[in-house]
Amino acid sequence: MIRRIDTLLSEYGESHRNPVNKGIHWVCVPLIAWSLMALLWSLPVPGAFSGVAGLNWLTIILAPVLVYYLVLSPTLAVGFFFLALIGVALIRAYETSIMFPLWEFALVLFVLGWVGQFLGHAVEGNRPSFFKDIRFLLIGPAWLLHLVYRWMNVPY
Repeated sequence: MIRRIDTLLSEYGESHRNPVNKGIHWVCVPLIAWSLMALLWSLPVPGAFSGVAGLNWLTIILAPVLVYYLVLSPTLAVGFFFLALIGVALIRAYETSIMFPLWEFALVLFVLGWVGQFLGHAVEGNRPSFFKDIRFLLIGPAWLLHLVYRWMNVPY
């Protein structure tokens, strides 16, 4: 029986065969993911929630995303949980050394990441997978993590 995660990763991989595009994805997917986390972190929290420790737009959005990964692959979900913790640590570190407001820095990285993605797909000669299925916005990071898992012989 083929698992849903295997089907999604295989389908995503079909449009990511060119080595240049793959290399760009190794840089741009984490850049986009982190910058999106930072943008969500930066959004003001409604007054009713502002007193709840750790509750912000990032944690509100991250919870169902982690559940989605958990449904697809518990092992990948664990990896994403730790990557999210690293992402939050980087956000907090940036906030303590502010050169520019976090949201401005994150927005620049977000735009640069997407420019890179579209350039990579121009080299590949196809459109990004999310044009076919919006879920592929979440499968891109899973695809990279599953490649790391395969390299480390960790079943996913």
